[in-house]
Amino acid sequence: QVQLVESGGGLVQPGGSLRLSCAASGIIFSINDMGWYRQAPGKQRELVATITNSGSTNYADSVKGRFTISRDNAKNTVYLQMNSLKPEDTAVYYCNADVKRSVWRTPINYWGQGTQVTVSS
Repeated sequence: QVQLVESGGGLVQPGGSLRLSCAASGIIFSINDMGWYRQAPGKQRELVATITNSGSTNYADSVKGRFTISRDNAKNTVYLQMNSLKPEDTAVYYCNADVKRSVWRTPINYWGQGTQVTVSS
């Protein structure tokens, strides 16, 4: 099957930056939409940003102007550049992707295990 592995999380001060990466591996024909979601303790998982195969992006209002999502199709990898981080950005960040394992298969949605981002002074 397909595995999504996130990396790049950690502890940063308010106003700092982090760059998250998510690499998809396994049997992959193509990947359609990819995205980042986050979940803070006691809260629902929420969409952070998505990016289509052609590069069209969508952001949550709370991160517009601060976060940038991008992808490298050759590496089956999606990135999230996070700038001007705020304490309210603290959450577990999850990678998500719609993956086609062959030209004839419908896409299957996959989740990574998550990476912790903590913004604190």
